[in-house]
Amino acid sequence: MATVLIVDDDPHPRLLYQEYLSDLGYTAIIAANGPEAVEIVTQGNVDVVILDIAMPGMDGIEVLSKLLDINSQLPVILNTAYGAYKEDFMTWAAEAYVTKSSNLGELRKQIEAALEKRGIQVPPQPPQE
Repeated sequence: MATVLIVDDDPHPRLLYQEYLSDLGYTAIIAANGPEAVEIVTQGNVDVVILDIAMPGMDGIEVLSKLLDINSQLPVILNTAYGAYKEDFMTWAAEAYVTKSSNLGELRKQIEAALEKRGIQVPPQPPQE
């Protein structure tokens, strides 16, 4: 199944996303900062990255650049609480830009779209009740 790397310096959304995506059938791994994310992507086996922008040290825009240097085809979904970053042309290299919300439906939709675009299997949807 697809592997999603969640990169966020805040442990709360990081663990929430990990649990949510694991429940959906993804292999969800986490990184607490940019250098950790770069190391994980360097090792391979990551299908999509969810990347926070506002992180201390190496911010998400710098991490995005480094990840795409490693693998230019890697889909990176920027996930931030700050909509203003969307105007930064450096963010345009990302697959998608999602503003953090308690509703994870948009994030899920963007993950599925990125994977399907690359022919990577998406976990089956549970039946609707």
